[in-house]
Amino acid sequence: MKILALDTSTEYCSVALWRDGTVDARDAHAGQRHSDLLLPMVDELLKRHGMTVRNLDGVAFGEGPGSFTGLRIGCGVTQGLAFGAGLPVVGVSTLLALAEAARSGHAVCCLDARMGEIYHAAYAHSDAGWEAVHVPSLCAPEDAPLLPAGSWTGCGSGFGVHEVVLKRRYDGRLSAIMPGLFPHAEAIARLAAREFEAGRAVPAERAVPVYLRDRVALKTAER
Repeated sequence: MKILALDTSTEYCSVALWRDGTVDARDAHAGQRHSDLLLPMVDELLKRHGMTVRNLDGVAFGEGPGSFTGLRIGCGVTQGLAFGAGLPVVGVSTLLALAEAARSGHAVCCLDARMGEIYHAAYAHSDAGWEAVHVPSLCAPEDAPLLPAGSWTGCGSGFGVHEVVLKRRYDGRLSAIMPGLFPHAEAIARLAAREFEAGRAVPAERAVPVYLRDRVALKTAER
C-alpha cells in the first residue's frame, strides 16, 4: 500500500510517503509559508520514488486541531490531490499523531492554542492500538483533564508555553516532557495505514478539518 501523508497544522510543514511499511519523510519550519512549500515538497518526495499521485492508494492528512489557516491548507491540498486521482482519504488527529511520535505507552498531548488555552488529549497504547483516555478538547492549561495514575509523557508545544502550569497540574504523573515534538506526517502515515487497511477511508469530499474552537482571535475589549 502506498500512502501520501501531510501535515500543516503547526508552524511546521511535513510530508511522508508510506510504502508497505517503510516511510520516507520531509519537514520544514514553514512559519506562514505552508501554501508555498507543501506542493513542492510533495512533488519532490514522489519524484524521488519515481511516482505520481496516481500511483498512490490514498492520501492522509493531519485533520487538527491546530492552526486554522494551516488546517485549511492541508485539507484543501488533500482534497485536490485525492479528487484529481480518484483516491480515498483518511484524516488523523494531530494530537494522536503527537502520541504516536512520542513512542510512549502513555502520552498526554498538548498543542498551544494561543489565547491562554491548549488543545488537549491523552492516550494509552496497547496491543490493540491507541485508546483515548481523554478525547481532544480545548481548555485552559490549569483546567486540563486529570490523568489516571501512571507514568505519562507530556508532549507538544502546549508544554513549551505552559510548562509550569501543566507540571503543577500533573504533579507526580509526568515521567518525561517533550515540548519540541510536533505533529509529523511520518506519524500520520503510520496511523493512517491502519485506517486504510481497516477500510475506514472516506471519499475526498468528506475530508474536513477539526477546529475545536469557533473563534480565532480575541475582540479588542477582551485583549
